[in-house]
Amino acid sequence: MIRRDINEHVLTLSQGYPVVTVTGPRQSGKTTLVRTLFPKYGYANLEIPDIRAEALRDPRGFLLQYPAPVILDEIQNAPLLLSYIQAEVDESQGKGMYVLTGSHQPELQAAITQSLAGRTGMAELLPLSIAEWKSEGMSKHRDQWILDGFMPRLVDGHIEATQLYRDYFRTYVERDARQLINLRDLHAFETFVRLLAGRVGQVLNLSALAGDVGVSSVTLRQWLSALEASYVVVLLQPYFRNFGKRLIKSPKVYFIETGLAAYLLGLRTAEQVARDPLLGSLFENMVVIEMLKTRLNTGKDPDLYYFRDSQGLEVDLLLASARDLYPFEIKAAFTPNDNLCRNVKKFAELSKEAKRPCVIYSGRTIQSETFPSFLNFEMVGRYLAEIL
Repeated sequence: MIRRDINEHVLTLSQGYPVVTVTGPRQSGKTTLVRTLFPKYGYANLEIPDIRAEALRDPRGFLLQYPAPVILDEIQNAPLLLSYIQAEVDESQGKGMYVLTGSHQPELQAAITQSLAGRTGMAELLPLSIAEWKSEGMSKHRDQWILDGFMPRLVDGHIEATQLYRDYFRTYVERDARQLINLRDLHAFETFVRLLAGRVGQVLNLSALAGDVGVSSVTLRQWLSALEASYVVVLLQPYFRNFGKRLIKSPKVYFIETGLAAYLLGLRTAEQVARDPLLGSLFENMVVIEMLKTRLNTGKDPDLYYFRDSQGLEVDLLLASARDLYPFEIKAAFTPNDNLCRNVKKFAELSKEAKRPCVIYSGRTIQSETFPSFLNFEMVGRYLAEIL
């Protein structure tokens, strides 16, 4: 079993709050995480129909049957429980009484805002990071990382990545998407998701996509919100501070799981990934999500953005920390050269707040104090730990 980098953050939350809530995509390892960290806690899985029905029918009786300390898995299936949990923790004043997990942000966020505000610590668990894989002595080629993705179920090698993502997508469309948006046109929705996979790392234009899908941009916005809420995609917002030029203000889209994006694009081998015109975009997707995982695993806000102005200057990724901005250019290339770091150098000249401009690429790491550094993508987690 791979040790998760988020462990310390979750344990710290349990020592400071009566309730800990762990959210994240399906199959990202939430249940394994909390049952490993809290082995003596009781456990109830609210995905199981009869357990869920019991919780909805008699919340008080349910909590008597599953007294604290207890893990309540997929709590979004029984949001009514949260009001009763609130009463329990207010009366007890204990710490780490309840550990909740959930896969749907909107339902959980709304219920928590109403019932558990100030009473729960929040943690977000995404699929395995490259650093977590490598901590177990596992390594892959760049294109294999992109193709396979990072789902924990792939660790033991008992299931092929293509099969996993085929089943994952089918289950999502037929179950989660229906619940979140009352989905009726499955074909149009699937078309939309596949088109998004072909636009990873690009500024999103829903009006243009509406014509390709055959539905309104309003509907696409609803579908996009559902995909974001259920951890299928993440939107990277532009950095808004005005540097004297008009900025592009639309988000970029990335898939939480590069393996799912690769599957939706019809890629089935690492060789196909290496030859695909979208290699650079998929590589950028992988690096951005690796950054996101590193931030969330340490309990920090993502604070990740991109920069693009109307004159064509673009920086793939900005990490904002206090008043400092750390600019990153992301390139799939193996060989360092001046062209790769041109944009981060320009950004550093434009902004006095820019610190340690860096190119994340596929080659070996080359650190520099006076020139943009070149960082191998597998070192992203360690690099962030060093600079922040």
